[in-house]
Amino acid sequence: MRYINERKIEDLLAAAAKVDGAKIEAILEKSRALKRLTLEESAALLTVEEPRDLEKIFTAASWVKDKIYGKRIVLFAPLYISNLCVNGCLYCAFKRDNPLIQRKTLTLAEISEQVEWLLKRGHKRILLVAAELASSCQAIDYYVEAIKTIYRTRFGPHYIRRVNINCAPLSVEGFKRLKAAGIGTYQLFQETYHEKTYRDVHPAGPKSDPDNRLEAIDRAFSAGIDDVGIGVLYGLYDYKFETLALLMHIEHLEERFGVGPHTISVPRIEPALGAELSQNIPYPVSDLDFKKIVAVLRLSVPYTGMILSTRERPALRDELVNLGISQISAESRTSPGGYTENNSQNLEEAQFSLSDQRNLEEIIAALLDKGLIPSFCAACYRKERTGETFMNLAKPGLIKEKCSVNALITLKEYLDDFASSKVKESGYRLIDEIRPTLSPQDQQILKNYFASIDQGARDKYI
Repeated sequence: MRYINERKIEDLLAAAAKVDGAKIEAILEKSRALKRLTLEESAALLTVEEPRDLEKIFTAASWVKDKIYGKRIVLFAPLYISNLCVNGCLYCAFKRDNPLIQRKTLTLAEISEQVEWLLKRGHKRILLVAAELASSCQAIDYYVEAIKTIYRTRFGPHYIRRVNINCAPLSVEGFKRLKAAGIGTYQLFQETYHEKTYRDVHPAGPKSDPDNRLEAIDRAFSAGIDDVGIGVLYGLYDYKFETLALLMHIEHLEERFGVGPHTISVPRIEPALGAELSQNIPYPVSDLDFKKIVAVLRLSVPYTGMILSTRERPALRDELVNLGISQISAESRTSPGGYTENNSQNLEEAQFSLSDQRNLEEIIAALLDKGLIPSFCAACYRKERTGETFMNLAKPGLIKEKCSVNALITLKEYLDDFASSKVKESGYRLIDEIRPTLSPQDQQILKNYFASIDQGARDKYI
């Protein structure tokens, strides 16, 4: 694959195995200064196995995450609109030759129904997800109409404030249409950066071309989308190789476009109906190694958001929000229509199984118990704090000043409109604890906005 140097990655990992504890400490000190790590330094952290050194890595990652993003955790819901797919990915239930999956493409009316259900729960951010359709032109038309439908759906004063999208690679013109439709982040995972593995697990369909997928992020940037998300599907190949390759991809984007991804996602393979590889994972990643992946990514690119899905167990998700994760999905369904069909995951239409089955309020309650601020904020997109503008605030740790205020505003909205009495009590108590820690100016902003919320205003942000 272009600009992914496999030989260099292997050499870096071999050399990193000889790094001593003093070097590890020096790397962590650099991270605590919020400086970007080199590939060599990231490789050194990835090869750490000694429990005491691992704890040092975890402690540093937690500190850096708090320094950049503060206590807020952004919440969103994926919205699957189609599982009709032309690809043959061996790990995915949506693969085209899987007879066990019931195929469905939602109508615009059905999409609106799904959105209304999410709005009634309190959601404000959606990740639109679609399998790859046969015609890219028809797919773009469908995506654009779906985005418009999501934005115009209402439940009382509530509406979706930002739609991000995870869809197959498009042309530059196709990406321009998505941008014009008002998307926030364009998200695309390479799945695996190891070329032989990529070709083996993607034997059929347009996705079988690894370079087209890799270069799609470049095309998105060229189309004016400066807010992108990338990721690896951990379990397809060695996690150390994959993590360094992902960081190599980021280096390419920073060199060519002056800015890397807004978010990194870290999914692990989960069982999927009719996908044998998902039941026999080639390179299983233990929970401890997964924690190391999250921590090393947080230290390597301290200013980049990190996303964790409901693939992971509740207890592990609750732990990882302290090690680097800044966004999580909540009360997810991975099947088209899954939010309204018996209010449960339909495995005969789902992409993969989920481990965190908690509803949105339960997840919010867990975050509050940890002293974290559940956030539905979408202010940066609407204030045009994306791309380089966002990174100029994130890199020195300034973005959390805006994040904290906006998170508290969206938390109060949720508490007032959707929360049970128990969660209300916990939420208001956290707000009272955090407000005095803000600057006098931010405390005044919060006081004014809270007063307007009490009078019925919604969607306030700075």
